[in-house]
Amino acid sequence: MTIARTEQERFAAIDNGQVRVEVDLANGSASIAWLDEAAVQGIESRIRLDGRLLTTREARERSYRIADASGVFGAGAELTVQHRMDDRLEIMQRFTVHEGMRACLVQAEARRSDGEAIASNYIAPIYCADEAGALRLEAESGDSEQDPLLALFVPFDNDKWVRYESVAMPGRTESYEASAVYRDGSRRGLVFGSVAHDTWKTGIVIDSEAGQAVQRLEIYGGAASEYTRDTIPHGIVSGTVLSSPVIWLGAFGDYRDGLLAFGEANARIEPPLAWEGTVPFGWNSWSAVGAELSFDSYVRASDLIHEVQQQGFHDQGVVYLNFDSFWTNLTAEERRQAVVHVNRNGQKAGTYWTPFAYWGKSEEAGNRIVEGTDGLYTYADLLLRDGEGQVLPDLDGGLAIDPTHPGCLMRVEWTLRNFVEEGYEYVKLDFMAHGTLEGKHHRPDIQTGIQAYRFGMAHICGLLDPARIGRKFFIHLSIAPLFPHPYAHGRRISCDAFGELKDTEYMLNSLTYGWWIHDTLYRFNDPDHTVLYKSYNHEPTTEHEGRSRLNASLIAGTLLLMGDDFREEEACRRARAWLTEPALLAIARKGGTFLPLAGNTGQRAADVFYRMDRSEEGEDIVHVAVFNYDGELAAGKSVDLERLGLPAGAAYRCEELWTKKVRDVSGRVELQLAPAESVMLRLERLA
Repeated sequence: MTIARTEQERFAAIDNGQVRVEVDLANGSASIAWLDEAAVQGIESRIRLDGRLLTTREARERSYRIADASGVFGAGAELTVQHRMDDRLEIMQRFTVHEGMRACLVQAEARRSDGEAIASNYIAPIYCADEAGALRLEAESGDSEQDPLLALFVPFDNDKWVRYESVAMPGRTESYEASAVYRDGSRRGLVFGSVAHDTWKTGIVIDSEAGQAVQRLEIYGGAASEYTRDTIPHGIVSGTVLSSPVIWLGAFGDYRDGLLAFGEANARIEPPLAWEGTVPFGWNSWSAVGAELSFDSYVRASDLIHEVQQQGFHDQGVVYLNFDSFWTNLTAEERRQAVVHVNRNGQKAGTYWTPFAYWGKSEEAGNRIVEGTDGLYTYADLLLRDGEGQVLPDLDGGLAIDPTHPGCLMRVEWTLRNFVEEGYEYVKLDFMAHGTLEGKHHRPDIQTGIQAYRFGMAHICGLLDPARIGRKFFIHLSIAPLFPHPYAHGRRISCDAFGELKDTEYMLNSLTYGWWIHDTLYRFNDPDHTVLYKSYNHEPTTEHEGRSRLNASLIAGTLLLMGDDFREEEACRRARAWLTEPALLAIARKGGTFLPLAGNTGQRAADVFYRMDRSEEGEDIVHVAVFNYDGELAAGKSVDLERLGLPAGAAYRCEELWTKKVRDVSGRVELQLAPAESVMLRLERLA
């Protein structure tokens, strides 16, 4: 495919046959269009300098050039528009399209002609506002009322039980790093977000007043809000050239394809942390025993997991037994014996740490020497402060540590060296959003929270590099930002999710809209510790609740870490019965995520998820998980097979994998689910 270039007196354009970019040189307005299906129009770029908001529409004069472009996306073309704002300042807009790609890349760049430095904490490569519609997405049938417009809210992190949301238009939302405008009926959608995560936190404002179009779209670097956990404005970025985030915009017949393509685009630009190991099966202590973690609770869990290990609960023989918070309850000798015990059981030991959070009061921090620093620093030296020197307010009860401080680096080196020497092969790093907070960092070249987080995480990854330590070491993130991504093998998809039905639904809300993160940004989505019976300080669950929690984990991607206290007999009974089912374990062992059937659930989770698979005999099969989130009432569920993407009218053998019941179905699968019940179906086409 060749890329067309259009050069007229007033207009300049590039077109790859799927997406067309056109700039009106008279008024500085740009548009991006995908055939007759979708368009973003009236695009300008903005920057805040010296208290003034400048826009490319106000430029005194403009010029442009079209050049070949190549890179990780292959051959393409770049349209650069130079907006001369005054005698000294110019803003460059860059639009890039590549052969065979349904997306366009957009970036803005500001500089002074005399080479003098400029500084700002707000730059928007895309800003468009139009009463008639800055963003247009056609309905497939032409009946837009029957297929309403939705906007996707993507959280910056997974803290404080935040939820993804499909926001019905008219309405307004501000998403972070990624978003989509789509119609769930036809599944047509526009997906957009940042594919550069080296400096800025990216905000995406979507505002619709009429309902069938978006009147305002703003994608900018410089977001700082309660959702980014910041209490001060975004850091000011300075330099002779000030570059915005690189924004990726694509239109797709299925918005889910667009989300996956967006994840893959990020992975092309910055590959995820490579993992050559297995899908992590095992156990984690937090949901099981919380603050009451002990040597006995840990080794008893190891012994029970060893039992089910012998009957298939593993991936290629590998299982992890992980300490969580309060591993310091054990003495150093008890921890040594615990590692010996799990290794004797054929398991790997894992542990836990919070590298960027201090759990104490700021007024006492000056009295606490930082471990691994030989007395050079107290925690007061490490705490992140604002521009006036005040310690930032606590987040989740912990104070932020500056990832760039030399005392922090020494502490990280000391702690991780101990973990490696003590025989651990897995670490859960928690409360990582503390490392992304805006503040005044020790290193003067670190100007933003994202830069600081990258600096600290690169240090951690370097210390745990298999080439350095001589073995694989799994790095997992718990409470953490979605981006930047190349510093861990797994990331928890939601905040804490325990064993009750509400926890299952909450976690599956994150899977409904965040399934695409799996195997693009991170090797694994983590559904959190899977509680079969009873979480620490919670009431026991019913069998349907427990089994639904397990089904939810099986479809998430997935880390399959149990979270029960296996000194409880009922927890052991359920584990022995449920964690030895070959067909269910095979779903998790594949390490692949399920897709949501519906994407119009507001803040709720979809109740049907599915994955296209192949049987051991090489036959196409479909696995379908269906949930009843009502803990009091039974529910009828109907799964449209054509909506799954299966041929209309075809007949299928349908097996319910828990009960082993088999029937033939065509068109729809009709189900009656008891309160809190879920089912896992296997569909195989009949000859």
